[in-house]
Formats: sequence, C-alpha cells, structure tokens
Amino acid sequence: MNNTSTTLIDVEQIKVAAENLKEVIVHTPLLPNPVLSERYGANISLKREDLQVVRSYKIRGAYHKIQSLSEEALKNGVVCASAGNHAQGVALACFKKQIFGTIYMPAPTPSQKVNQVKMFGKSFVKVVLVGDTFDDAFAEAIKFSESKNAAFIPPFDDIKIIEGQGTVGKEILDDSEAPIDYLILPIGGGGLASGVSSYFKTLSPNTKIIGVEPAGAPAMKASIDKGELVVLDKIDKFVDGAAVKKVGDLTFQICKELLDDVITVPEGQVCGEILSLYNEQAIVVEPAGALSIAALNVLKDEIKGKNVVCVVSGSNNDITRTAEIKERSMLFEGLKHYFIVNFPQRAGALREFLTDVLGPNDDIALFEYSKKNSREKGPALIGIELENREDLQPLMARMENKKFRFEYVNDQPELFHYLI
Repeated sequence: MNNTSTTLIDVEQIKVAAENLKEVIVHTPLLPNPVLSERYGANISLKREDLQVVRSYKIRGAYHKIQSLSEEALKNGVVCASAGNHAQGVALACFKKQIFGTIYMPAPTPSQKVNQVKMFGKSFVKVVLVGDTFDDAFAEAIKFSESKNAAFIPPFDDIKIIEGQGTVGKEILDDSEAPIDYLILPIGGGGLASGVSSYFKTLSPNTKIIGVEPAGAPAMKASIDKGELVVLDKIDKFVDGAAVKKVGDLTFQICKELLDDVITVPEGQVCGEILSLYNEQAIVVEPAGALSIAALNVLKDEIKGKNVVCVVSGSNNDITRTAEIKERSMLFEGLKHYFIVNFPQRAGALREFLTDVLGPNDDIALFEYSKKNSREKGPALIGIELENREDLQPLMARMENKKFRFEYVNDQPELFHYLI
C-alpha cells in the first residue's frame, strides 16, 4: 500500500453526493472524546455515524445510488439484500423517494431488524425473509431483479454507493479544526473505507488511514496481503456489520491503493469496547461500530500525542445480544473459564469445592450436573468468573490439590462450542 493521491473515485462527485444528501441525512457531529484521549494519550475524536437517521452511515450510499437512477430505471422499483443496516438505508431512501422496494433478508434475521426496515420504509417496502444466510438472500434478490427488471441496489461495490459513503469524509474535514494525523475506519465490504479514503488522500494526503476488520473475517486484509481478491472459506459472523467472506472488486482496488494499513481486532476485544462505551460514556454501538475504537489499543504506541479520528459506523445493536457480548468480552480478557469437573466419590465433595477450591472473589456463573439424581457425585460443567486473569492458575492448582479431576474446556474449540 502506498500514499499516492490517485483515486478511482472523483472527489467532486463526493461533493455532489453531499449536496444530494443535504436534506435527507443528519450532518453527524465530530466530537472530541476526553475519556479515550486520556486513556491513549492522544487527541481522539469520534465521527458519530451512530447518530445518523437510520443509526448508521448506510443511508448515504443507498440514497445517493437511488437518486442517480433515471425514472425509467426506477419504474419497476428497487431491490436489495441485507441483514441489517443497508436494508434500513434502502428502506428510508424508498420512503423519501416514494418508490417501491423489495428487501430480501435471511430468515434468521432478528425481528427487531426486520421491524426497523418496515418502520423506515413504511408502505413503500416489502420484506422477504428467505434462506439461512446473506448469500441465500442475495441470490434471491438478484433473481428478483432480473425477472422483474427492478434496479438492484448493491451494499458496497458500486461507484455511487462509494461516493455517498465518501460524504462521511467530507464532513470530517469540514468540521475538523486541526490536521488529522490518523483516520481509523471500519471495513466490511469496503464501501465506507473506499469513499472516505478517496476524499482524504486528495484533500488531506498526510493523514494516515487505517482500516480495521474483525479478526474472524479479515477479507480485505487477506486480499491486500495476497495482492488479489480472496474469498474466505469461513468467517465469524459476530461483527455482522463487517463480516463478509469477500469484499468488492472495486473497493479492493481502491483500498489496496489508498489505505496505509489494514489491521484486525479480536471479536472479544470489540465486545469489551461495546461494554466500556456504554458503561463509561452511555454510547450505544453495534459490534461494527466499535471496531475503530477497539483498534486504538492496537495502535496505542504510534498514536500518542497525535490527532486521531475514529468513525463510529452504527448503533443498531440488538439488546438480546448483551449476554453474548459480555461472555465474549470476559473470555477474551481471561476472566471466564469453563471446566468439566469430576467430583470425588465422597460425601460433601460439592461443599468442599465451594469452600476450599473457589477463591474469595471467584463466582460460579454456570453449574450443570450430568447426574440429576446424585448431586455430589459425577461430572459437572462449571463456568467460573474471575476477578483477575492471574487467578486461573491458583484455581486449577487448588482443584488438583483437592483431588478434583477436571478438564479445561476453553482451549478445546470443538468441545467448547458444543457445550457453551
């Protein structure tokens, strides 16, 4: 990757997109963040796209794309496939433009997201739930587009989509009072990173632009490292707004040329950031929205004393995921551990485990016996929360000293995912 100012996206067209969007979107604030600034010894500001109309930046590209189409192209409506933010952006664009849209979503999509799409689109959208995955929904959307001659609105790999997302970069530079040393952007399919980096490399060429992906879905990083578009065999779908097996052909070319680096952050670290933002600052973000902030820990040594902007891409977080978010965070921090414990065949073994094995600050979060009729005999699956990660080895040593035979589950992925 290099710092050339040549882009594949015309900056003037991003400015045109900004004019087109002026009456449709919110010009989201660029807010200094004292908590993060103090933590990392840098001047950190957040571009708050979580405060956008559909609680993500996706309305920018969706509306600009639809706005660019002729009446003839729109006469049979539009169609898209999405499991989340893109669907909401297209839905609101349909309502604003008073055109009909068909939105394909995977059947397992949470009802909260489906209802949001219907709310934004009102009578102008129809939601079709089909298949188990985004790929299934995408295939059906393409079939519909071809059979009904409806305009397909892609999620990221399209010049007009990228121009619309690039308006995020225009707003950042318009609002920034000082030169920006580092700009940190989340990457899913690459539309946001392509548009914003195109704008910055022309008008703020000295800014170092860092793309961030979840460690379980590093499609852009893998492609750039290999020098060609890579399709991942499997991904961790937890960071659903940024978990794709394949980035766009166009977005790959742009990001390969314009991004200074692409890094990854573990999903558990993202979860910890979600909880910290909520608990410390009352900021609600979705997993993809926390990516750029989670990246600060990776970059902490090089950003000291620098002016840094993190794009918070969205806040469409399903509250039902809170328990999973906490779980993943604690596992990543080394604070939650699972064991299969075989209790000795003696009376009072369970009580002994509670009084002599558990430390004063250890907490049992899960306790499941395989023998319901004999609660002091036989194996049990036990989940234990620690106050400090350093408490693990002493806990295991006490189990061994007290003759409790156990199997540590955390480091056995197949067994762990089967049991937990």
